[in-house]
Amino acid sequence: QVQLVESGGGLVQAGGSLSLSCAASGSMFRLYAMGWYRQVPGKRRELVATITPGGSANYADSVKGRFTISQDNAKNTVYLHMNRVEPIDTAVYYCNAEFYSDLEPGRVWYWGQGTQVAVSS
Repeated sequence: QVQLVESGGGLVQAGGSLSLSCAASGSMFRLYAMGWYRQVPGKRRELVATITPGGSANYADSVKGRFTISQDNAKNTVYLHMNRVEPIDTAVYYCNAEFYSDLEPGRVWYWGQGTQVAVSS
């Protein structure tokens, strides 16, 4: 089992910055990637950014150039640095850890409890 604990959410003004962190505990063996997703009421959870243990990052088009994902492998922690935030970034942000699995569908996903980010205009 893997536990993910997020921190750093809150209220921020449009144009400002906010950073989130996610600390993972448990076995990280066969980790594929960690990342951040977000969800607003009535909509599907959407990808924000992911990063592999080797440092390869992937971003949603809506956050490219504004958000940066980073990690500290020694601490099993992933960060999301959010710059030039906009009201559309308001959502609950969830940390995710994806692992390889020998069982179908070949992946196992773990989620944090979520942290609210609210951007005021």
